[in-house]
Amino acid sequence: MTHWFHRNPLKATAPVSFNFYGVATTPAATKVCNDLRLSRARLLELFTDSSCNPEMMKNATDLYFSLLQGFILSLDDSSQECKLRYIQNFKWTDTLQGQVPNAQQDAVFELVSMGFNVALWYTKYASRLAGKEDITEDEAKDVHRSLKIAAGIFKHLKESHIPKLITPVERGRDLEARLMDSYIIQCQAEAQEVTIARAIELKHNPGLIAALAYETANFYQKADQTLSSLDPTYAGKWRKYLNLKNCFYMAYAYCYHGQTLLASDKCGEAIRSLQESEKFFAKAEALCKEYGETKGPGTTAKPSGHLFFRKLGSLIKNTLEKCQRENGFIYFQKVPAEAPQLELKANYGLVEPVPFEFPALNAHWTPETLAAFDLTKRPKDDTSKPKPDEEVKPLKEPDIKPQKDSGCQIS
Repeated sequence: MTHWFHRNPLKATAPVSFNFYGVATTPAATKVCNDLRLSRARLLELFTDSSCNPEMMKNATDLYFSLLQGFILSLDDSSQECKLRYIQNFKWTDTLQGQVPNAQQDAVFELVSMGFNVALWYTKYASRLAGKEDITEDEAKDVHRSLKIAAGIFKHLKESHIPKLITPVERGRDLEARLMDSYIIQCQAEAQEVTIARAIELKHNPGLIAALAYETANFYQKADQTLSSLDPTYAGKWRKYLNLKNCFYMAYAYCYHGQTLLASDKCGEAIRSLQESEKFFAKAEALCKEYGETKGPGTTAKPSGHLFFRKLGSLIKNTLEKCQRENGFIYFQKVPAEAPQLELKANYGLVEPVPFEFPALNAHWTPETLAAFDLTKRPKDDTSKPKPDEEVKPLKEPDIKPQKDSGCQIS
């Protein structure tokens, strides 16, 4: 599945020193600040390290987020805001809107922005792993799980933390509901693609495969519709990808639904279902070309060159020819003018996000440590005020080179 998934760029961020000279008045307070700086820098390094695996990522995220929580959570479990929440300015770019950062002096903004990048990393890890020539069953499970973890992180940020931001999210920015929903739905759809590949490999019931393909196509359609009101300059390429995946899995749904109809001696309806599958496949092929030619952020997937893609074209052709032969020799049924209505519901294999929670507060945060931050010692000329026009350098992401497609499906 090399270059099978479209991926938007990681968010970039300005370095944060957490140097609070004069404010951090004890060695314990200074140590927490140093640990924050080092753990943040380490996490940012791992985002672009192609050797990083989920265990390494989880260890790094748990450490940083457990430390960052000390700037957000109240130590006495009260609803009172932590006094350190607004002490540091953070700058983050968007995945779609270039390198001019959004700056907020709010630790919750840092929490959700870094969390967003962690979720994106899991999608990129899944894409990279799925691109291997000989993917094993365990690796396929890792792809599936990574996409569900990413969906869970996006969902948790949207529901539990983004609403706590003091500054409302601007329209079209990463943390806005439309984009968050699209990322969640795309992760679920891509995880279901792994399920479909597995079901085909194991020759499961065509009715189940058709239903899963139909549910997956609907996921892609919903993600595309969620982005429909965004500026096409930013979202046009992403939407082409979602649209082509919708058509591809509608073709799969009609193809396998045709097999189910044939098995029920409904050969005329089966032929019509296969003809509809042909139409959707041709549309998917055309959209692949349009997608490749559309300018916009992110990597360019190349699904039309995939054996998984090409195999469907052959399957549709061969199944349709078989149905037409059978109808000419045995059934002599009229082919309906209208395509059958797909009202398929999958009872198995549907993907739900893996629930996510941020780690508990780091043990280094004690009432004494927090009390050691003296905010009256902050400099009068606050140099940490946001500078929204300052450019932030993009992260240098690993170059994922296409490998020769061996034709191996996820098994």
